[in-house]
Amino acid sequence: MNREDVRDYIQRSESVFEGSPQLDEANTKAAVLRDFLDLLGWEIPTNTQLEYPVEAFGQTYKVDYALILEGTPLAFLEAKGVDTALTEDHDEQLSSYMTNMNVNYGILANGKQYRFFQRRVDASNVNVQQVGDVELQDLPDRMGVLEAFSEGAIESGESGEILERINELWEARTTLETEKDNLASEIDSLLSDRISNTISSLAESQAKEMIDRLIEDIESEVDSNGGDSGQSVGGSGGTGIGSSKNFIEGTIERAEIEGESDEKVAVFPVKESGLPFMRENNAWGYVRVGDEFNHVAMYVTRDVGEVRYFATMKEVISVDEAELVRPAEEYVDRAKIADDKKVIRFESGSLYELEDPVPFETKYPQSLQYTTLEALRNAETTDDML
Repeated sequence: MNREDVRDYIQRSESVFEGSPQLDEANTKAAVLRDFLDLLGWEIPTNTQLEYPVEAFGQTYKVDYALILEGTPLAFLEAKGVDTALTEDHDEQLSSYMTNMNVNYGILANGKQYRFFQRRVDASNVNVQQVGDVELQDLPDRMGVLEAFSEGAIESGESGEILERINELWEARTTLETEKDNLASEIDSLLSDRISNTISSLAESQAKEMIDRLIEDIESEVDSNGGDSGQSVGGSGGTGIGSSKNFIEGTIERAEIEGESDEKVAVFPVKESGLPFMRENNAWGYVRVGDEFNHVAMYVTRDVGEVRYFATMKEVISVDEAELVRPAEEYVDRAKIADDKKVIRFESGSLYELEDPVPFETKYPQSLQYTTLEALRNAETTDDML
């Protein structure tokens, strides 16, 4: 399995959804998810069994697909229809199946969204943790997770090592982000003590820049699993250019945002180095989008850690169609912009900075996620909208 295989799967799936946007579970499994199993090397009936019986909640249920090796179930995939949004109840359902059957790996999918779970045993404690929540169009950017859930990795035992490394990298990134100032101060003190106090101001500044670069490297490592994942503006390798124009209309309170409560909002993570693209083009890029949506919200990462900007979507266009202020390569290496990446153009006069930005609590968008306008308006923290 390589990135092109994954992109081919996405293209086939999106073609199915265009013709039948409200597939039920049976048709989603037949038209889409069987191809996803093939992508992972789960072959029916060679190593994968349909409707595998499991005990849960005092009853016998059937999980849609079970990866069986030497007569033992090692992974489950629980399917839902495209017409069914994934919920916490579905998460608990799959977690219960995995716990009761001592299965370490599980996938919950409806064709457009894919959640990955790992059962972990620590001494006498057993728990199931979500290790990935990925939209269809973002699957090529999570090759490490996909590889961990492939038949070959599960059979060889590599899955645990892959997921453990990903988990350690995410924890390291979180620590670097939250402790950046303290770590930079410690590095400054070490160098000042060992060399000279005269370098103190330079040392702390350089230490912060080093931590920022390290965070970018970690993100690239996690996303690509050692390969090229493509880039959005402000991603690893971004240029950090200044804005030549500014399409931000001003500030707005979330309660003042116009629109129906159930209108869909696409929430994107953005580094501060990517903000000039947004400001001077009244747009966002280069991203993969599948679902239709009405608005865009921007979560500014790192030291900022909040949903700070909002705009109404006008259209989604190709990079070549986008009339950008600068050539694409001035924002990011043009060679690293995948062919399926798009630019989202905003409605004129709709880009605002939020007077009451939504602060980070424990959840933040590692990639594109969706919420509703009502959730954005009412959220006290990011946990309330993601």
